[in-house]
Amino acid sequence: MIKVKFNDFQSEPIKLKKHMLSSIESVINSGSFILGDQVSKFEEKWAKFCDVKNAIGVGNCFDAIVLGMQAMGIGPGDEVITTPETAFATSLAIMKLGATPVLCDIELSTGHMCIDSAQKCVTARTKAVLFVHLYGQAGNLSKWQDFCSSYKVDFIEDCAQAHGAKFENKPVGTFGTFGAWSFYPTKNLGCLGDGGALITNNDEIAKKVGMLRNYGQSKRYYHDVVGINSRLDEIQAAILNVRINSLEEFNLRRKEIASMYNENISLDFIEKLSMPEDLNSHVYHLYVVRSKKRKEMMEYLTSKNIETLIHYPVLINEQKAAKGKVVVPVELTSAKYHASTCFSLPCHPQMTNQQVMHVIETINKFE
Repeated sequence: MIKVKFNDFQSEPIKLKKHMLSSIESVINSGSFILGDQVSKFEEKWAKFCDVKNAIGVGNCFDAIVLGMQAMGIGPGDEVITTPETAFATSLAIMKLGATPVLCDIELSTGHMCIDSAQKCVTARTKAVLFVHLYGQAGNLSKWQDFCSSYKVDFIEDCAQAHGAKFENKPVGTFGTFGAWSFYPTKNLGCLGDGGALITNNDEIAKKVGMLRNYGQSKRYYHDVVGINSRLDEIQAAILNVRINSLEEFNLRRKEIASMYNENISLDFIEKLSMPEDLNSHVYHLYVVRSKKRKEMMEYLTSKNIETLIHYPVLINEQKAAKGKVVVPVELTSAKYHASTCFSLPCHPQMTNQQVMHVIETINKFE
């Protein structure tokens, strides 16, 4: 029987694995393990890939958001408008600085933040909008730039799922004050553990984050600000320096799989999200659908050896840790519906056409 894993790292090309092992060995042989040549090399590569002046490697995307907002001066008493339908880390980063996440509703067509809903969330305390390029799809960034400009607030991009995505042929992460990235293993560009980066064209933000990630040091033993320890690991950077060479190829395969799903899934019980207007705007970190029969569908697919997951079943404001720490000034009607019906189908670069068609045919046979 055909088995389809949600992710399948074991099936990655042998050549890629050999190059990763060689890169790890080079770090071991170098004797330089913290903020060495591999981190510098990756920061240069990632900045070039994103067409931005500065890239700073940090421990994870959460830290990238925290340190970026800290460098901007966001803190207690400030509000940041963001989405209720994403990983908890996005809002947690705001909370960690003592600021308040203000949650707006989403668009059902994409899962992205709804700009009309966000407009109702603006107050005198609003300092920024933190936009999430959910599932790997770029948002309509010109509209969000205009929105933030009209209210004189900063625009920040959570790009954790959108490696390689573009809006009007410009990489995401470059439209606001800064962009935050995750290199968690399952991401389109992932390492073999935790890793993250912040990108920005603002040299002052880059300088501050460079200090903040390393105990606030301007140089060794001189601490100018109160920072933390959040340094991209040298071995993980070496892994990323290898894997970045496969990013565009792997993204293309994700798009091919998504296209097959879009064209061939015909079951009435499945709601597909809208097709991207631009082929470069979606890199399909996740292929998400909705169904009012989600539980039955997922159990059925499991019985046919097809793995599925839910991203994300619990809204931010419904999390125990968020109680009393977030503000919800609008009805989250679309977000609630989406969270209660969405689930993700396998969509990774190692899937064969046979596996993709197995998923499609199995779904279409559901009764």
